[in-house]
Amino acid sequence: MLDFDTAQKHLIAAGQPQQKTETASLADSAGCVAAETVIATLDLPPADNSAMDGYAIRHADYHDHARFPVQQQSFAGDVPAPLEAGQAIRLYTGSVMPEGADTVIMQEHVTVHDDGITINQPPRQGQHVRLKGEDVARGATIIEAGTRIQAGEIALLASQGIASLQVYSPLKVGLLTTGDELVSPGQPLAPAQIYNSNAPMLATLITQLGAMPHRVIHAADTPEALQSAFDALLADCDLVLTVGGVSVGDKDLVKPTIEKMGGTLDLWRVRMKPGRPVALAHARSTPIICLPGNPVSAYVVFATLVAPAIRAMQGRKQTVPRTQYGCIQTPRTLGGPREEFIRVRIHERADALPAIQPHSDQGSAIIHSLAWADGLARIPADASVQDGETIAFYSLSDCLS
Repeated sequence: MLDFDTAQKHLIAAGQPQQKTETASLADSAGCVAAETVIATLDLPPADNSAMDGYAIRHADYHDHARFPVQQQSFAGDVPAPLEAGQAIRLYTGSVMPEGADTVIMQEHVTVHDDGITINQPPRQGQHVRLKGEDVARGATIIEAGTRIQAGEIALLASQGIASLQVYSPLKVGLLTTGDELVSPGQPLAPAQIYNSNAPMLATLITQLGAMPHRVIHAADTPEALQSAFDALLADCDLVLTVGGVSVGDKDLVKPTIEKMGGTLDLWRVRMKPGRPVALAHARSTPIICLPGNPVSAYVVFATLVAPAIRAMQGRKQTVPRTQYGCIQTPRTLGGPREEFIRVRIHERADALPAIQPHSDQGSAIIHSLAWADGLARIPADASVQDGETIAFYSLSDCLS
């Protein structure tokens, strides 16, 4: 069996980064990966402006008991006249600073008189002034190619007046589930049948990553059905995921079918729990990742191994989730011969590392633990982890976005 880190590197290198690009409107670019580096053409803010509702003055004009006649009122969007010596201009948040002014006095710190204002506390020169370009300077890189576009990036692009950009075309992922015992949700169950939770779960996870579940097929456990499914999936998908049928049972026919098509098996079985029966293959120049059939195992393998591979194929700069550390809270010793990824809840603490609470039942058949967990804690192979020890963990929001 391959160790987890080696398997992850193999999967990240399994497929070629996406080369197809398209022009997306700003609204349609959400969730896409930028295919170009974007340079700011505007200073942000474009001019010095007021950070507060208040009054603009020359700091040099201030002295105790000074009274400033109000020369003008200027709203955001107005262009004020140059400030005259010894006077003030009434401003509002976002108002352009008048020429000659260098300081803003908050309206709460002034007393208004019929003939002007007095300032109630000594001001600091330059206070409450947003300087031209202090947020973004013209010529700065604002988006690097390989960045996934989300709300923050859209705000930044919109602030530059950018209405569209080049993005990589969505990755087309094919999904094949197997198992004669599986029935689609909404259909009646016969004796010994169960509902197929893998297909909708994995299609959702693919979508969360910004890829496209292009084809989703459920095939019977026969060589003919599997061959037909692979023919359809390999025809126009960038990546194919299979679920189940990759172990060593009499009906585990996925591997033999791939080999019969002339496919090559690049790895099989990873020293991890849950999820040991993982395979990577290539057929017709397309990578195929074979996941275990148990939904919990499929979920964990997707989060830790498949998602990094998808990010790499999307052209993203960051492919693996960040490793964080927390303090495990467990009544029993954790660890075994394989690397374990246990479902946990993460409790932030102000004065200490996060507290990591494992689910009470780590069995690979406990589907409700997937809805309960917000992280995966990583227990090294052959470790013996006790209550209170520091361990590595991944946030599921990092793993699956």
